[in-house]
Amino acid sequence: MKSLVILISGHGSNMQALLKAKLPFRVAAVISNNPGATGLEIAKAHGIETAIVDHRAYLDRKTFDVALAEKVDSYQPCLIVLAGFMRILGNDFVDCYSGKLMNIHPSLLPAFPGLCTHARALQDGVKIHGCTVHFVTSQIDCGPIIIQAAVSVLSNDTKESLAARVLQQEHRIYPEAVRWFMEGRLRLIGNHVKLVAAVVDESTLCSPKLHK
Repeated sequence: MKSLVILISGHGSNMQALLKAKLPFRVAAVISNNPGATGLEIAKAHGIETAIVDHRAYLDRKTFDVALAEKVDSYQPCLIVLAGFMRILGNDFVDCYSGKLMNIHPSLLPAFPGLCTHARALQDGVKIHGCTVHFVTSQIDCGPIIIQAAVSVLSNDTKESLAARVLQQEHRIYPEAVRWFMEGRLRLIGNHVKLVAAVVDESTLCSPKLHK
């Protein structure tokens, strides 16, 4: 059975969504850079092996990345999934796992890369917001887009209420993207991702309707 490794820094709600989806792959391990991440206990409760590579124990990002890669490689995963992993990975790490390192970002990329996406969306007055699953590249939040889901921005939204609705969509589309990868249905063509199937419904690449 194909396997993946999940990287987390905190509670790992997207990790939990992947576990609850009961998809036909094995989670080989959950690794955190934060020894206090509550998601580690949740993973253990599901019978999943956990490991800690504490970034504070290393002199710089490069040595941390080397240690993290060694730990990841010990599980020989087909895919590495970032689920609230709050460390920027260096180019050597990203290049090593090119095409099999996946992330979810709380905006409709290329809009609002980086942090504070919901507050920025409200500040700019956008009417549609959402989330994006993408392959990770050396340019932060600029990797090839796999799937997106959109939500309407309501007139009375706060950053918290908007974040909650977007998070619901994250939990919906991340397992789908991982399933496509494990089924061998994703093809990288330049900076674009094509979904391969006997009959391809292009609407599956994006939420077909807005979620209020």
